[in-house]
Amino acid sequence: MHSEKRTEKRTEKLETLVTTVASRLTPVDAVSFVSVATRVLQDLVEHFEVDTCFLRFTDHEIAATVLIAEYPPRPFIPDPDPLGVVYFENADSTFVQIERQKEVAIFRPEKSGPDYNDRVREASGVPQVSLAAVPLLSGETTTGTLGFIKFGDRDWTPPELDVLKAIAALLAQVQARIVVEEQLRHSADHDSLTGLCNRRALYRHLDARLNSSEPGPIAILFLDLDRLKPLNDFFGHGAGDGFISTIAERLRATSAADDLVARLGGDEFVLVLGGSVDLDDAEARARRIRDVVTERVHLGREVVSRSVSIGVAAGYPGAATTSSLLSQADQAVMLAKTKGGNAISVFTDEMQEKSEKRNMVELSLRAAIADESLFLEYQPEVDLRTGRILGVEALVRWNHPLLGLLQPASFIDVAEATNVAGELGRWVIRTACRQWAQWRSQLPGLDLGLRVNVSPGQLAGLDFLDVVAKSLTEFDLRKGALCLEITENAVLSDLTWTRQALEGLHAMDVEVAIDDFGTGYSSLSHLKALPVSTLKIDKGFVMNLDSNPEDRAIVKSIVGLAESFGLELVAEGVENVESARQLLDMGCRRAQGFLFSRPVSAEKIGKLLAAGSIEVGL
Repeated sequence: MHSEKRTEKRTEKLETLVTTVASRLTPVDAVSFVSVATRVLQDLVEHFEVDTCFLRFTDHEIAATVLIAEYPPRPFIPDPDPLGVVYFENADSTFVQIERQKEVAIFRPEKSGPDYNDRVREASGVPQVSLAAVPLLSGETTTGTLGFIKFGDRDWTPPELDVLKAIAALLAQVQARIVVEEQLRHSADHDSLTGLCNRRALYRHLDARLNSSEPGPIAILFLDLDRLKPLNDFFGHGAGDGFISTIAERLRATSAADDLVARLGGDEFVLVLGGSVDLDDAEARARRIRDVVTERVHLGREVVSRSVSIGVAAGYPGAATTSSLLSQADQAVMLAKTKGGNAISVFTDEMQEKSEKRNMVELSLRAAIADESLFLEYQPEVDLRTGRILGVEALVRWNHPLLGLLQPASFIDVAEATNVAGELGRWVIRTACRQWAQWRSQLPGLDLGLRVNVSPGQLAGLDFLDVVAKSLTEFDLRKGALCLEITENAVLSDLTWTRQALEGLHAMDVEVAIDDFGTGYSSLSHLKALPVSTLKIDKGFVMNLDSNPEDRAIVKSIVGLAESFGLELVAEGVENVESARQLLDMGCRRAQGFLFSRPVSAEKIGKLLAAGSIEVGL
C-alpha cells in the first residue's frame, strides 16, 4: 500500500515537472531561450538530484555539437571553452555516439568513454561519473541532446526516462520554432543575394552606436561600384549577381571583427568601422579596401574588374544621426564619381556647409513657388549687325529669406531631385508668357521671341506638353514666339522621350534651342532626327574669344555645323566688342551677354523694347 502511494506521488511529481517545464517553454523566443532553458535545467537538476544538466544543439552543417545552456554553471570556463563547440570529427567516443542518437543512452562509470571521464574528472575532480543522454528529435533527425551528469552512478526508472523523452520533445519543438524565428530574423536583416546586412540592419546598428556613450568618432565608408551596368548588359544579370557576391565576400573577408558590412542594394555597400576611427584612418582603410575590391574577378571563362568610388564620413555619438552620417558619405561618394570614379572623397566642413544650404533650399523651394519669392529677370538677345532686340531669355531668381539672392544653379538640381521641377517649370513658363503678353499689349506690333529654359525633369513630366499648350492659348502667343531651351544632357538622358516631347512642341509651333552647345558633342548625330531650330554657343567658348585661338576654332566649327544643318545660332556670354566683332566675322549674327545688357527686370526690358535696339558699338 505504501509502495503504491510512493509510486503515485512520484508519478504526480513527474507530471508536475513536465507541466512546469511546458509552462516555462511555451512563451519563449530566440532572445529569451537561453535564460529560460537554464531555468528549466535547474528544475531538472533539483528534481532528479543530479549534479549537472546541459542542453546541446547539433549543427549538422559544421558537424558539431554546440553547448546552449548548463546548470549549475561551471565556476571557471577557459577561453575558448573546450565544451562550447565540439566537432564530431575530433570528439571522443561519447560525443560521437550522440551525434545521431535516437534513443536515451545511459553511460555508466564503467561504460562511459575514457576521454569523456577524463574531461569531467579534470573539470570536477570526481573520479567517475554517469551520464544520461536524451536525444532531441525532429522527425528522423537528431537535433540536440539533453544531458544529465551524476558524480558516481544513478539508476533511471522507466517513468523517469519517459518524462525525459517528453521534456526533450518539448525542447525540440521550441528549438524548431527558434530556428524558424532566427531564419525570419536573418532574412529581415540580411541581403538575400550576398548575406550581408541590409539597410534595416545598418540603420539599427548605426542608431545604437550613435546613441551610445562610446567616445567616437564613428566612421563609415560608402562604396559605389563604377559602371556595373555594362557588365550586366554584356554578360547578363546572373554574371552581375556573381560579381556582386564576389565583391561582398571580399568586403566580408577584409573587414575587422567589429566592423559591420551592409549592402544597400544594386552596387552600393556601406562599411561601419568598429571602434573610434578618425577620418585619416578611415581614408587609409578606404584605400586598402579599394585595392581589394578592384582586383580581377573570374566569371566563368571571363576575367573582369570594376573600379569603385568611396565616400568617407565620420560623426560623434550624440552629435550625428544615422541619416546625416549616411547623407554625408553619400555626398562624398558622389563627389568621387564626378572625379571619374575609382576615387576616394572625404566629407569636409565645406561640403557640410553646402549640404546645409541644400537642405534649406529643399525645405523651402515648394513654398517659394507659391509665396512670390521667386521672380524672373530677362536678358536681351540682339542682332550684332543692327543692335535690334530679337528676343529675351527668361531667367528665374529666388529671394531666399536666409540665403539671399539665389541663381538657378543653386536650386534647379534640388528641384530635379525632389520632383518639384515640373511645378517650378510650370510657374516659369506661365509667368514668362504672361509678361510677353503684357509687353505685346504695351507695344502693338512687337516682334519678340521669348526663350525659356526647360530642365530634364520638366521635359520628362507627363503634363509638360499640356502646360505649354495652355500657356500659349491663355496668353495668345503668336506662332514661333516661344522657344524652349534644353541642354545637350537633357537630349541624351532619354532620347526616345525627348524626341516625342520635341515633336509635340514642333506641332504647336514652339521652337527648341540646344543651350550651352559645344560642351557635349555626343548629341551631334541626333540633330537631324530632332526638331531643333537653334544652337546657343556655350559662353565658355565665347568669353575669351578675342584671346584664345582654341576657342575661336571651336566656335568656327559650330558656326559651320549650324549652317550645314540650317539652324539659327546664338552666342552667349559676349562681354567685349572684339569678341562680338569676331563672332560677326565668323557668320554668327545673334548674341547675348553683358556687353549688351545684364539680366534685368521686366520693367527695364520694357524700356529697352520701347527703344527698339541696343548700341552694339561695332
